[in-house]
Amino acid sequence: MSKVGRNQPCLCGSGAKAKRCCEARRGPSEADLAKAFLVEQRRATAPALRSALRKVDDLIELYTEVGRLPNVDLSCHLRLPAFLPPELERLQSAIATRDGEEFEQALGPALARVDSPLVRAELGRAVLALRGAGRITNDVAAAAFLDLDSESDCLIREALLASLAVKCGASRTPAGLLLAG
Repeated sequence: MSKVGRNQPCLCGSGAKAKRCCEARRGPSEADLAKAFLVEQRRATAPALRSALRKVDDLIELYTEVGRLPNVDLSCHLRLPAFLPPELERLQSAIATRDGEEFEQALGPALARVDSPLVRAELGRAVLALRGAGRITNDVAAAAFLDLDSESDCLIREALLASLAVKCGASRTPAGLLLAG
């Protein structure tokens, strides 16, 4: 199959040139934009983090606060699809039955399924909103962006676990509601 030239009509039949139709790639992808957003937010919040850290224990304390963000607001939960993929279904089942061994085995594949730059950026926007509303400190927001713009999975892991626990009725929402699934 030969490739269509940029100035030839597009193969989809629209009549437009290929460079302006189906084969046109304009600008960075959504994932690239999400990564850039996280990098910029981490850079912008880094001075607050530097001034807050006096010793290693301070960073541990801030990361503990980052892990608690899904308990602060529902916006720090992951959006789950109506029908869970098998990896998430398995983890939700382990949470519902309180099966520690199954939980440990299911956590890695479930995290791999949901962890993406787009999901991390969505959590980042939730962190910005909480900081803007005065519900979290600049230090916690800075630690959250450090986490989101790294290989760490603290916030995304806790957001996933909180979302699944609420979905299966094993936990309450941050507002105290118990959902029956």
